[in-house]
Amino acid sequence: MFTRRELFHLCGSAAFLSGLGPARADEKLPRSDAEWRRLLTPDQFEILRRDGTERPFTSPLLHEKRKGLFACAGCDLDLYSSDTKYDSGTGWPSFWAPLPHAVSEREDRSFGMVRTAVSCRRCDGHLGHVFNDGPQPTGLRYCMNGVALKFKAA
Repeated sequence: MFTRRELFHLCGSAAFLSGLGPARADEKLPRSDAEWRRLLTPDQFEILRRDGTERPFTSPLLHEKRKGLFACAGCDLDLYSSDTKYDSGTGWPSFWAPLPHAVSEREDRSFGMVRTAVSCRRCDGHLGHVFNDGPQPTGLRYCMNGVALKFKAA
């Protein structure tokens, strides 16, 4: 039996629903901490490389409503389509699905709870977490740190 998340990723529905092809995540970017510190702002480094979290309601991307793509601030890999963005009321940019092959997920047991952490598939940068309380069609809420993303208008 597959979970909704597994079935969604297996079917590739995000590509169908967003009208976009699969993301290219086949090139890994091994970089040292020194290289990442040179390329990222201190806030980006803390979140992407140290699994930090930005304060809620502080990201300008929270209110971004234009058509386009949300990419990784670390490596520029396209991660989410604006077609899947919605206002979750949580204070962080939220999406009901990533682009195909764009993110990876792992269990996160920090802060005395079990969550699913979401990372960029190419650079392994921490993006946020995914929860099972999102809207249809997936029922998922990808709750992302805005500082870990950059917006590319269509």
